[in-house]
Amino acid sequence: MAPQPVFEVSDLTVLRDNSSPLFSNLSLTLAPGEVLVVRGVSGSGKTTLLKCIAELNLYSKGKLKLHGKESTKWGIPEWRIKVAYIPQRPSLLPGTPLDFLETIRSFSVRLKQKQKAQSDKDGDGNGNGNGQEEGTIDPLDLAQEWGIEKYLWKRDWGTLSGGEGQRIALAIAVGIGGAEVLLLDEPTSAIDDETAQKIEKSLLGMLPSIQGGSHPVNGVRRKGTGPRGLIWITHSAEQADRVGTRTLDLSNL
Repeated sequence: MAPQPVFEVSDLTVLRDNSSPLFSNLSLTLAPGEVLVVRGVSGSGKTTLLKCIAELNLYSKGKLKLHGKESTKWGIPEWRIKVAYIPQRPSLLPGTPLDFLETIRSFSVRLKQKQKAQSDKDGDGNGNGNGQEEGTIDPLDLAQEWGIEKYLWKRDWGTLSGGEGQRIALAIAVGIGGAEVLLLDEPTSAIDDETAQKIEKSLLGMLPSIQGGSHPVNGVRRKGTGPRGLIWITHSAEQADRVGTRTLDLSNL
């Protein structure tokens, strides 16, 4: 029996400024452990698709569901935690990455989520098993695995290289927990291939096994300690082959 999808998109339609469709009636599902690779020529709507899925961009019609519950029923602030978009280039923010991390941790929706996770843990002794709270990783430790020394977190964003900023932003999004679906917009585009493959293995290793299997997928054993699935934009055919379980090519729509 096929597993129930974690995430569903139904009949998503986005119009250009001239009212012609960028894409129309797009539907997809994401099962536990899957990595859906999104590809397509420039201008085909890859980033727009991810931003719509994260409820960051408006769309003409369509429904988004996580565990069968529509985005509007979750509430948009909670949805953006559970279905988290990580941009290709993090915005140049004031202050340091450490300041940014503390600001995110102070958001009321995250504090409520932390309280709920603690309550669940107190109730059954083992937490919720969905990578929330007990599945979190110290973002500084995670980034260090990817070659980011901890002193860099105290430097202003504007002084970091593109690759440093990209790794820190990704480590925050992954390490802080709460996301069940990660929307990755070319997350390693400014990073050398060796480090990119380390990041790939880290992300794949956090996923649950596909259809309950325990065997390695793409050479990586799944631990199920993080998000339930990934939607990943990449222009690299080699990376797509390494990480993807399925591919959606927007050029063909």
